[in-house]
Amino acid sequence: PPEQLELTEAELKEEITRTLTANNPHAPQNIVRYSFKERSYKPALVVDQMAVHFVMEGNLVYQDSNEARKLEGLPEGTNLTVCFPQVTPVEDGAEAEKAGEEYRPDSAASKADKKEPKVTKNQFNFSERASQTLNNPLRERSCQTEPPQRCTFSANANQWEIYDAYVEELQKQEKNKEKQKTIQLKKDVDKKKKKMMLMETQNDDINKVGKVAKIIERMLHQNTFDDIAQDFKYFEDASDEFRGQQGTILPLWKFHYDKTKKLSVTALCWNKKYPDLFSVGLGSYNFTKQGRGMLVFYSLKNSAFPEYIYPTSSSVLCLDIHEQRSYLVAVGFYDGCVAVYNLKREGQEPVYKSTAKTGKHTDPVWQVCWHNDDMDNNHNFYSVSSDAFSSLLACGTSMDFHKQIDYLFLVGTEEGKIHKCSKTYSRQYLETYAAHSMPVDTVKWNHFHPNVFISCSSDWTVKIWDHTINTPMFTFDLKAAVGDVAWAPYSSTVFAAVTTDGTVHVFDLNINKYEPLCQQAVVAKHRLTHIEFNPIHPIIIVGDDRGYVTSYKLSPNLRKKQMVRVSLNHTLLYIYIYIYIYICKYFLYFILVKFLLFHFISLVNCFFHQYIKTNSLYV
Repeated sequence: PPEQLELTEAELKEEITRTLTANNPHAPQNIVRYSFKERSYKPALVVDQMAVHFVMEGNLVYQDSNEARKLEGLPEGTNLTVCFPQVTPVEDGAEAEKAGEEYRPDSAASKADKKEPKVTKNQFNFSERASQTLNNPLRERSCQTEPPQRCTFSANANQWEIYDAYVEELQKQEKNKEKQKTIQLKKDVDKKKKKMMLMETQNDDINKVGKVAKIIERMLHQNTFDDIAQDFKYFEDASDEFRGQQGTILPLWKFHYDKTKKLSVTALCWNKKYPDLFSVGLGSYNFTKQGRGMLVFYSLKNSAFPEYIYPTSSSVLCLDIHEQRSYLVAVGFYDGCVAVYNLKREGQEPVYKSTAKTGKHTDPVWQVCWHNDDMDNNHNFYSVSSDAFSSLLACGTSMDFHKQIDYLFLVGTEEGKIHKCSKTYSRQYLETYAAHSMPVDTVKWNHFHPNVFISCSSDWTVKIWDHTINTPMFTFDLKAAVGDVAWAPYSSTVFAAVTTDGTVHVFDLNINKYEPLCQQAVVAKHRLTHIEFNPIHPIIIVGDDRGYVTSYKLSPNLRKKQMVRVSLNHTLLYIYIYIYIYICKYFLYFILVKFLLFHFISLVNCFFHQYIKTNSLYV
């Protein structure tokens, strides 16, 4: 060709060697894979060089193999031969006819001489067999019905009509649910009846033994702690005669339940009907470690084990026992719920518990208070929380109702202020007192004086107020954060407070207006949280942050009843005033009668003189 390259003889004689390899020139050389051992990507050293051009799967079997013999049904080791007919070529037509006659398959000779070769079984052959059946003749059936009645309907869909339709649908669903519940309840009642029939006999025996066992347990406890029982009933500290005005407190029983470990005493309340029974609320003031709580009832007759136990899912922060119905207990929880427990009912669930639908608080409930029943004899209690949707006031931490005025109450707040409020004015405060620099932990009205109340706070102070004055009458600095304060039920001037350094302070304003009569440390390295006076006996109970409640007896100097002398003076004063009013009233009556008689006599005189004058003229 004209474009062919011309080479010299040396170039043509030059030998060029080329080595053919099985490597694929198109195979990738940059493949990397992740190494879990070295935790990094490494290049792949081995690359697949095989290139596949054609693949076809075959189904042929070698005839001398064992597999072929199995297909033929022959024993292994025998040779397999396949016979084919031999055909010889024929030149003449006659010979061809003879040959055709010889090899005609229809002839008898060929049939006699012919040996049928054994046909091999081919497992891969496919034979198709089919059969055709008669087709049924087609049939048609038809029917005609009367057309449904038609009517024209039109309506306007308004918002309230849509709402009513949804309400009706919800009512239907609720009715269906109630029917299902009634059916299920009937089944459950039947099952319970069967179980009760079996359990009644056992429960009767247990109940008969239960009361006796409780009495025996109290007897054993009293015998075990006989010295404490004797101190409670008879001991009077004779050293008070040499202390002057000072007094002491004597430790008595210590109450603790093993399952209340790591829980603090968050509330204390005595039962007004049974003076030996008191309730304890257990929880935690540490907001980072919130969990379970417990409501426990103890009796002075048995300090070893509680009388009633109610475990709760949230910490108990406050409680109050109804004065008239002492079996009802209102409880406030850390999660914002309030509940009412009935001691007469069996089980550990409350008879009432607030939910999000019924208006539960969003912050912890700090105080609950029972109040007088309404006109329909419904039991009422009030709660205060630090959320903005409290039952009575926002950001409240404590509250107390007036002992004599039904509508008046006090509320302590987180800001340290105390608001005097009325149930008739729910949007306005009657008075605001700038009480403390920290949240008000407790505020309580005096049991005897209608104008006096007391408050305490973590700012180390206890203050006594007259609600008609904006400034406190007394301020006491206890040199530690005050956990709780309480008025004594036997005197209007005695109160006690507990501080976080483990000290109990008892004051009597009638004796000393500046210093406590008793200042006694009762625990070490622990905080005191609450204190309560017994309504009848001269004892107090104190709770701490370990879950322990300890009872103390007040010495004679701390429980002087000054109220008797004051009340006697008041009665004498009332008698004098009554006599004075009685005398004044009759004196006024006497003056009035004398004045009327004087005017009556003067009128009679005038008429008499006039009558004499007229008669004298006629004469």
